[in-house]
Amino acid sequence: MSEAIVEVRGNRKERVGVVVSDVQDKTIVVNVDRRKQHPLYKKVVRVSKKFTAHDENNEARKGDTVRIVETRPLSKNKRWRLLEIISRAEQD
Repeated sequence: MSEAIVEVRGNRKERVGVVVSDVQDKTIVVNVDRRKQHPLYKKVVRVSKKFTAHDENNEARKGDTVRIVETRPLSKNKRWRLLEIISRAEQD
């Protein structure tokens, strides 16, 4: 039995967005924008949604662009966790 056991997880959703709040401990709020066509008028509109994500090491700061990934429920509202920080916000 020299075969390595490989853990296979389901296809997890990933989103890219901007951190709008980092006040809470180990939690960030990420605003994700997407473009959607209106069902009747066919105009492309921008739709945004906020996700609450787990940030274990409090690394992300307000204004950072981050990638979050779907995970098991961590609290009442947290179902996402921070995967990586894509770009940092400019400091004043």
